Amino acid sequence: MVLRIIPLIVSAFLLGAHFLRQGNLWLVGLCLLALGLLWVKKRWSLIVLQLLAYLGALIWASTAITIVQERLALGEPWLRVTIILGAVALLSVLAGLLLNTPAVKERYSP
Repeated sequence: MVLRIIPLIVSAFLLGAHFLRQGNLWLVGLCLLALGLLWVKKRWSLIVLQLLAYLGALIWASTAITIVQERLALGEPWLRVTIILGAVALLSVLAGLLLNTPAVKERYSP
């Protein structure tokens, strides 16, 4: 069970760090507070966490596109940042998918 939740925790901390770098403290707090939903043993909390994980993946993909466009315009290398941000986006998707497994759903009542 813990191994299925760890990607969500890592994903939330990474997204929080991303928002911290931008100086957006209320989104940092939201990322951290969202993890509190892990203690709410209701199905709706899993759905909210899944949606937030998928939203995080979209944010990472959008960030990757923006940075790649900037780097291409400046003639700078872009492949490494694409791989890194793509991997982080995939981690967020994986985190959302792992919350949909039968073992996790079993612990959260409807």
